[in-house]
Amino acid sequence: MKKTLIYFLLFTFNFLLIGCGHYSFTGASVPANVKTYQVNRFENNALLVEPGLERDFKIALEDLIQNQTNLNLVTSNGDLVYEGEITDYRVSPTTATSENTAAQNRLTISVKVRFFNRKKEDDDLEQTFSFFYDYAGSAQLIGSTKTTAHEEIFERLTQDIFNATLAKW
Repeated sequence: MKKTLIYFLLFTFNFLLIGCGHYSFTGASVPANVKTYQVNRFENNALLVEPGLERDFKIALEDLIQNQTNLNLVTSNGDLVYEGEITDYRVSPTTATSENTAAQNRLTISVKVRFFNRKKEDDDLEQTFSFFYDYAGSAQLIGSTKTTAHEEIFERLTQDIFNATLAKW
């Protein structure tokens, strides 16, 4: 009796999974005929150039897509292609103290993305994405502050790019 109940539950669960079709917990709507993606180099064209920023951004975008889809990363002839450039890397004061010094600074990074869907050209996209990180005016943008800032900005930028290209949000 117990064994029959277990088989029945497994069969029912399996049936429900198959019956629901293609579903993604990330919200991605990847067509069945799309199997691969590639992320080309994002050239750093910002006035203030942070060494290695383009490499770190490319890796962050590749990792996010890899973790949230079942697509395979390729170096050429991908069904989906991401490319572009870093257009802005800027530190600016956001608030001031009574002594006319910055109480808080803001790092802003902007990335222009060109997305090509070789299976469905209507989905192609060219858009600029931007996000910021605020930190204390007394802190310098070095070490762990810089690492945290880059990680938080990249997390938001890559998720926004993913949503615009694959989740259609």
